[in-house]
Amino acid sequence: MSQPPPLDVAQALCQASQGLLDEAIARAKEITNGGADIDDHQVLTERVAYAATEAVAMHETLAAVEAARAEGRSGEAFEATAVAAVGELAHALRDRISLAADDLGIGDEAIEKAFPAPVRAQLRAATSEALMRRIGAHACDTLGRNDWPHDETHEQVREQVREFGLAEVVPHAEHIHRNDADVPEEFIAKMAELGFFGLSIPEEYGGVEMGNLAMILTTEELSRASLAAAGSLITRPEILTKALVAGGTEAQKQHWLPRMASGEVMVGISVTEPDIGSDVASVKCRAERATRDGEEGWVINGPKAWCTFAGRADVLALLARTDPKTPGARGLSLFIVPKPAFPGHEFEHTQPGGGRIVGKADATPGYRGMHSFTLNLENYFVPAANLVGEKDGEGRGFYLQMGGFAAGRLQTGGRACGLSQAALEETAKYVTGRKQFDRALSEFQLTQYTLGRMAAKLAGARAITYAAARAMDEDERKAAPLAAQSKLLACDVAVETTQQGQLMHGGWGYAEEYPISRYVVDATVLPIFEGVKPVLELKVIGRAL
Repeated sequence: MSQPPPLDVAQALCQASQGLLDEAIARAKEITNGGADIDDHQVLTERVAYAATEAVAMHETLAAVEAARAEGRSGEAFEATAVAAVGELAHALRDRISLAADDLGIGDEAIEKAFPAPVRAQLRAATSEALMRRIGAHACDTLGRNDWPHDETHEQVREQVREFGLAEVVPHAEHIHRNDADVPEEFIAKMAELGFFGLSIPEEYGGVEMGNLAMILTTEELSRASLAAAGSLITRPEILTKALVAGGTEAQKQHWLPRMASGEVMVGISVTEPDIGSDVASVKCRAERATRDGEEGWVINGPKAWCTFAGRADVLALLARTDPKTPGARGLSLFIVPKPAFPGHEFEHTQPGGGRIVGKADATPGYRGMHSFTLNLENYFVPAANLVGEKDGEGRGFYLQMGGFAAGRLQTGGRACGLSQAALEETAKYVTGRKQFDRALSEFQLTQYTLGRMAAKLAGARAITYAAARAMDEDERKAAPLAAQSKLLACDVAVETTQQGQLMHGGWGYAEEYPISRYVVDATVLPIFEGVKPVLELKVIGRAL
């Protein structure tokens, strides 16, 4: 790298973008009656919510550079990529609000005021061909390696997981994908030995409690190796962990958390229903009090859908309606539903008292390995001690689950960054080794420019995801909207970068012989699960604004 662009260019773009955004939010607030009428202005809300997400990513990208400089860990390549990331985000934000200018009632004057000629010149500098090509050439020289600067502890976490992913996961990733095979048990055993399942579990309950950034770095590196076979394995116990820590009894914490930390108990999350998607408060699966063989408990009846890992899981964190007379969220409770672990794509288990649970995996084009099941429960008995919070947990299931979902969204931001990283590396490797017209593809200007934009977009996604992780450590409730924003942006970046990488592979990008084709189909699920994109924009980020 040479001629690093000055950071004041990025700082000016941040300031201009924030000024325009503030005006847009103020007008959107008036138009939607403080958010009460969002559903009457959905397109407007979506545009403002996404622009707000881009603004946060810009600020966090600059903050990351400032922190790295203060710690003596920054470098020309990192700073150049950060400036380009801010440029890409500022360009998108300006265009997005410009499209909504008439609906917001701000007109072209507001756009011109925020981005006058001198600022537009800075925007061109931050997104220039020369800068993007330098970043792309650097990606070719380093084969896209992720060298985002961290402190020593987090560097060690990243390197340990990276080594595990390369040695243990990558050799099996293509086989698992092409054959829709099960996640190998040795993955689970070795991850448990390394403490991956206990990253967010308090030490007093057998965890290592290293914080959310360490967890995100772990998720990112596992997803870089394989989203479906490893990247999501720690997300499911993480969601239940949050619910138990927030609302479980001490006995429940003592019983379940050490087993989850050790990998002895694997978890599936069972919330969605065949006709209930993002509207979680409308869950119909019901739980009724019952006694079986002298034991007090509940019997659960109803279908569930998209329950990932339900076959192999030892327990399901299942949301059910315990009070049919109370509509919406207040009638829901969260249960820990034990079941035997089953391999494969179908299972059926009948309890001694006659209760039954049946599961069948739905065929999907990507995200294979963990398998996503449709379930049906018939008079399935669960002990009273398995209602999270027991008596005090009745009617609190929705809120406990939503807290877990915030962690799941943060994890998904990390997964998306890992998949984007895999695409960047695989593409850099391909264009460096592939020749056309007697030249390596990496020597062509458009190749360098395209790789540079991929790296810049990934930098913005990383910055907001890492910031959300740190914010979750400080206050999980307040950080929930930021976690949603990290998920929103990083998942779109993963879809874009994997598809761009596939295109740069030419015809071979469409062949299963190359991992990029797997990355593309895996990425398409990311904007859907843990909160589908439009719902995050309207119901989470829009409302928060």
